[in-house]
Order: sequence, then structure tokens, then C-alpha cells
Amino acid sequence: MKRKFRVGLVGCGSIAENAHLPILSEMDNVELVGVIAKRLASAQSAKERYGISHAVENIEQLIELGLDCAFVLSPKECHHEHVLALLNAGLDVFSEKPMGCSLSEMEEMVEASEKSGKALMIGFNRRYAPVYRKAKEVYGTLSPDVIIAQKNRPASEYRATLENAIHMVDLLRYFCGECEDVQAISKFTDPYYETLATAQMTFSNGTVGMLVADRASGQWVETFQMHGHNKSVLVNCPDTVTVVDHEESHTTDMTPLAMGWAQVADKMGFRAEDEHFFSCLEAGETMLTNAADSFKTHLLMHKILKAAGLPDLE
Repeated sequence: MKRKFRVGLVGCGSIAENAHLPILSEMDNVELVGVIAKRLASAQSAKERYGISHAVENIEQLIELGLDCAFVLSPKECHHEHVLALLNAGLDVFSEKPMGCSLSEMEEMVEASEKSGKALMIGFNRRYAPVYRKAKEVYGTLSPDVIIAQKNRPASEYRATLENAIHMVDLLRYFCGECEDVQAISKFTDPYYETLATAQMTFSNGTVGMLVADRASGQWVETFQMHGHNKSVLVNCPDTVTVVDHEESHTTDMTPLAMGWAQVADKMGFRAEDEHFFSCLEAGETMLTNAADSFKTHLLMHKILKAAGLPDLE
């Protein structure tokens, strides 16, 4: 019989509403025990809509509900405070990316996880998305010559590269291992609202990675191209993967997932990510996007930001 986890939620904004809350409320091994938000009214609304037992006012009250674990879905400026409070209370934690706003904050979170013996998993959902998992299978242990990762949007946001392009930086590490050299360029009027960041990275496996993060594109575009060993893999996230060799081109469409009922939660990896968190807790296994590994992604992002002349994570 599966263990049932008593789960608390910190934050019920857009990422909670569009991804985690619908998933968690449907999982048979999850009991949603409590929720807090910046405004109590928001927590009470989520409580009613998702069958959460309690809406409380602060994290101390949340911890007192007798939880097994918690999901930190609050703004990034609050992750450090919330994650430390939960880990130090003896709870396993899932936290959305980025881990925090500085490397020192993140190092403290990694240390707290290790000291408490409690898991801290960071929400890099792209690693769990079907298109990227299939792309990774194609090359196996082989190293592509080059990977071109693009994540473009039609408007900027506060610390856009850190907030959003970090997904592609994490994928590059996932596919290539650790980075040995970084060169980067950015465009901005306000460095906290950059319109472009590009980077070229050399990885320990020999692959050259190229990041393109533009904030003045026509629409949201996320693509991932790998070339080498006389084959290519072209990902158009979240819908298709095309594998090309010297004989044929074959495209896999993700639309038929779940008998045609696949939603964003399925295609973008959120459901698989949340399931992975609980399955690792059940089995006592280390999570794919654990705190120590995720810190390395943020360290690489720090190097990219610094090389591009953008505010870094010091």
C-alpha cells in the first residue's frame, strides 16, 4: 500500500494554479493539509477550490499542522526564508526555481538539506518533459558537437535571464555535464530588464552549448537543437521531437499523450516532476534535481550573467 503524504503549500499564485495544485489535488498518495499565501483570502480561495484542509496565516502555523513535506511556490525572493524554515522543522521540501537570489542563500539551503537529512528538490521541470527525455535518449552516452538552446519571449521581465532562461541552462548541464568556459553578450537599457542574453559554453564532455534568450520575439518560442555523430535532434517544446540521420527524418508528436488528453502539466513535465518527488521520498532515493545538483545550475547561470554584464548572483 502506498504511503500517503501530508503536504503543505507555501504560495498559491500562477505556478501553483497552472501546474502544481491541479496535479497534487488529483494524486491518491497526497493529502493537501494546509496552505499559506501573501493574502489569507487567496489561501482560503485555494482551500475551497482544491480541497485543502486548512488555510493558515504564516509558515509557523503551517508547520504545526503535522506535515510530511511542503511545496514552496512563493516568489523567488522568499524561497530562502521559507525553505530554511521547513527544512529546519524536519520536512522534505520541493521548491520552485530559482533556488534563491544569491549563491550564499543557495549554499545555505544546500547545507540545511544535508544537515537535516531532509530532501530539497528544485523545480526544473524541463528535465521531466517528454520532448527532452526523448531527445536525451537519442544520443545516450554520446556527446553532440553542439547544442543550441533558445527560449525567447515577446517582452522582458525582472531579471529575465535568471527567471526564465535558467531552464535552458539547466538542460545544457543535464545533457552535457559541467561547463569549463563561458562567453556571453547581453543587450539592455536597464540591466534588471535585459532584452537579450546569449552565451557560448564549452562543456567537459566536449560539447559546445549556445544559449539564446531574446525578450523581443514575436511569440514565446522554446527550441533545443543537437547536432553531431551524423545525426540531429530538433525539439520544438513542448510538442515535437524530430530525429534526423543520413537516411530519414522522423518526427514524434506529443499530442497523443494520455490518449489525446495531455495537458500542459503533462507536456511540460510538471506532473512527472511532482510524481518523481514523491516516488523518491517513498523509496528513499536521491532526486534528479536535488539541491546540490541544482546549485551547480545556478552557479553556471551566475557565470553567464557575470560574463554578459548583467547583475549576477553574488
